[in-house]
Amino acid sequence: MISLAGKAAVITGGSRGIGAAAVKLFAQAGADVIFTYNKAREAAQTVEQEAGKHGTRVEGFKADVGRHADNKKLVDNAIARLGRLDIVVANAGVWNQHDQPIENMTEKQWDDMIRVNLKSVYSLIHFSVPHMIKQKSGKIIPITSTAGQRGESFHTHYGASKGGVISLVKGLSTELARHNILINSIAPGWVATDMSNPVLTTKKGQKMATQAIPLGRPATAEEIAGPILFLASDLANFLTGEIINVNGGSVLCG
Repeated sequence: MISLAGKAAVITGGSRGIGAAAVKLFAQAGADVIFTYNKAREAAQTVEQEAGKHGTRVEGFKADVGRHADNKKLVDNAIARLGRLDIVVANAGVWNQHDQPIENMTEKQWDDMIRVNLKSVYSLIHFSVPHMIKQKSGKIIPITSTAGQRGESFHTHYGASKGGVISLVKGLSTELARHNILINSIAPGWVATDMSNPVLTTKKGQKMATQAIPLGRPATAEEIAGPILFLASDLANFLTGEIINVNGGSVLCG
């Protein structure tokens, strides 16, 4: 079992899906975790209870991670509660199941997508890095997407937001290496979560998704959380600037 004993982590979007699975797995591995939720307070409480069974500190923190001020409060709270910050998982994000042709896409739809999916990652890293520089160590793990690698027609704002995060990972990997701060990303394909289930639970959507996946099914949230845990662990101490594809073989790129 990978151990994160003595490590302090922040995970955004931790009340459901991939984030919730990561919170539970990190706690099981021995980490103290502060995770964010926005509106789903009851779901966050459930995650706190389930993850807290492993004996580490697990606390939900209400935040709109697309707001710069909220991320400052999040990081300040994590330092106050945990004493340090070793791992940051920038997982919170949004996706719209409805097609958005570029000629119909509104400015608000574009701005909201970029704010939550891209600005939030920059903002969280901006406030986390000074603490990691002082410690001379840190792991930063933004969650991207296959859409950021190949683009996604009719969801181009989503693909652009995730592609921006991939570029951010590449640039920061060399910028932060001198401080022993490692930044790598997990790029999932289709994952059976609350966000994608409205598509995956329809016959048309299920057929569309599974036809493109050689393994023949979407991932579970736990199957994405496992590689996140790997990147957070000492097993990945010589890995930085990488995009790890966890997509069942649907997008093959180096």
